[in-house]
Amino acid sequence: MTSPPIFFPRTLSDACEILADYDGQAKVVAGATALSLLMGQKLVDPEALVSLSRIADLDQITVTEGVVTLGALVKHADVDRSEVVREHARVLAQSFAVVGNPRIRAAATVGGVLAEADYASDPPAPVVLLDGWVTVVGPGGTREIAASDLFVGFYETSLEADEVISHLHVPVTDPAAYTSYLKYSSRSAEDRPCVGVAVLVHVGVDGSCADVRVSVGAAAEVPLRLREVEKEAVGHVLDDARIAHIAQAYADALDPIEDVRGSGWYRTEMTRNLISRALANARDTAPRATEAGEKE
Repeated sequence: MTSPPIFFPRTLSDACEILADYDGQAKVVAGATALSLLMGQKLVDPEALVSLSRIADLDQITVTEGVVTLGALVKHADVDRSEVVREHARVLAQSFAVVGNPRIRAAATVGGVLAEADYASDPPAPVVLLDGWVTVVGPGGTREIAASDLFVGFYETSLEADEVISHLHVPVTDPAAYTSYLKYSSRSAEDRPCVGVAVLVHVGVDGSCADVRVSVGAAAEVPLRLREVEKEAVGHVLDDARIAHIAQAYADALDPIEDVRGSGWYRTEMTRNLISRALANARDTAPRATEAGEKE
């Protein structure tokens, strides 16, 4: 089989023009960790490849006006090591730190993992948890897409065939909030999650929750976040009954994937279990605000 031609544009606009010329038959190359496997297994057969490797400034991590911004070519390992991410969006660093193995994390990119929309991946759930969004460049200019709208199905996003993700943005996490990412892998031979749960809990002065968020990944085609259930928990103490209610609501709403990592029933039970554990950990260890507005 002949290898497809590979282009190395210098700008995102040029990359989009090439993609448009191939009318959906070209693939973007960032870290190529997933694409190379798919091509090797003959699951995809693109007519051309468009590498982003020579486009400047897509490998930067910055924080400005309360927003952490990561370029599409930032490596997973860089997210894990970044003091900016660890300080301002810790749960994001936690999730990127457990993707695959060190070799994968040294090559895989932020833009690649989001554009691939692999359900069995760690970062999407925390990105949705943090109300993240992406900047997308296309022939018609730029637009922004909320992470909750980016992932629409099994390996499917709301990107057009001639659009490229340039940056991921997440609001700075309130320093008084507790965040965590719990991952369960059912197969010892791989690190891909069967279920991943990201939580954010902000405990107020009186011990009740000022903010509660839960995002479930890898269990269904797209990350699951139930904002109405979160709102119901605000103003209440996160006791065992409240935790059980939240975990059950997510288990009831889940439309689970069935694959070699677990049946639908198994994923549902693990979702309930991990949410309960994550929220109990948050309740027991989250910093509590004082009357002076400081953390304990």
